[in-house]
Amino acid sequence: MEVLKSGSDVLFILLGGIMVLAMHSGFAFLELGTVRKKSQVNALVKILTDFSVSTIAYFFVGYSIAYGIHFFAGAETLLQKNGFELTRFFFLLTFAAAIPAIVSGGIAERARFYPQLTATFLIVGFIYPFFEGIAWNQAFGLQAWLKAHYGEEFHDFAGSVVVHAMGGWIALPAVLLLGARHGRYTKEGRISAHPPSSIPFLALGAWILTVGWFGFNVMSAQTIDKISGLVAMNSLMAMVGGTLVALVAGRNDPGFVHNGPLAGLVAVCAGSDVMHPIGALFVGSVAGGLFVMMFTLTQNRWKIDDVLGVWPLHGLCGAWGGIATGIFGSRALGGVGGVAFMPQLLMTGLAIAIALVGSCLVYGLLKASVGLRLDQEQEYNGADLSIHKITATPEREPNW
Repeated sequence: MEVLKSGSDVLFILLGGIMVLAMHSGFAFLELGTVRKKSQVNALVKILTDFSVSTIAYFFVGYSIAYGIHFFAGAETLLQKNGFELTRFFFLLTFAAAIPAIVSGGIAERARFYPQLTATFLIVGFIYPFFEGIAWNQAFGLQAWLKAHYGEEFHDFAGSVVVHAMGGWIALPAVLLLGARHGRYTKEGRISAHPPSSIPFLALGAWILTVGWFGFNVMSAQTIDKISGLVAMNSLMAMVGGTLVALVAGRNDPGFVHNGPLAGLVAVCAGSDVMHPIGALFVGSVAGGLFVMMFTLTQNRWKIDDVLGVWPLHGLCGAWGGIATGIFGSRALGGVGGVAFMPQLLMTGLAIAIALVGSCLVYGLLKASVGLRLDQEQEYNGADLSIHKITATPEREPNW
């Protein structure tokens, strides 16, 4: 029975890892559909290479920082419990690699390629696992301190704060340090829309992410005996709440409609195992409205050229989800309990602080040393031609 249990756990978490790996194609197509045609190839290449660099960084550095586990023993040792620790690494890697995939959408169309890969290694190798270890592995005793002072630990079941808020707040300094795309805003105050290049690809990316999210959330149980239908239902309710509110608040704009479910799912990750489905519906609905409002403010009022709106989508909706868990996870509002408001608020604030400081260090040093941005001519020609020497849709075939 023990062998059957360990084998089932390996299969369970492996399937979760595969589903979250598939979500990275969703990141790619969401970015591809949102950017202009001259940057579509770059969007696809970035997500794949960022994932590859993330794997190296997390395998050799990050996983050890977060969990104190390394893989430098013999393969026979690694095979213990059917290799469960290996598949757990794979599953958690797909979470870690979401950080640069999130950042990628914010800095699209004008970031240099290799400096961003360097940033990916530093973020996934050091910054993200530092907070991951605090939140999910009792590092530095902060969880124990919260338990002693407030009666409960910080609760983040599937990463509203650990993954999404971290990713969104890491992206913000990068976007600000890069500056807006040329021609996006004029000195006279006018705004060039830069509309999405492909609504169908944008929608495809959103759908892939939405479907994969049920692996992201449900399989965060990590062992099959802890699987919960409540997580699936809450994910569903948050998804539809975010969609419908974004539809209304965004006045039928397809970009908002397809980001609405993602906003809801980002927000529900943390408390998906403890909220009542009606609470999850409310949390997702608020996230959908929050995304539309804050995306519009950042782009039009504050003139922050966050191309995919990753700060409002992941940074703000993730923070909202972390804090909301302390409210809607309580028994008083129909939740399972085992959560408290202050630990959620304090640890969400800590995550934001670590993300901002770490991002400013990484991107600030890279900007000062090697530069972050394509020059104006390269940006005008597009990241596809400037970096990869090919476009997504060549105008004509070469004559050989």
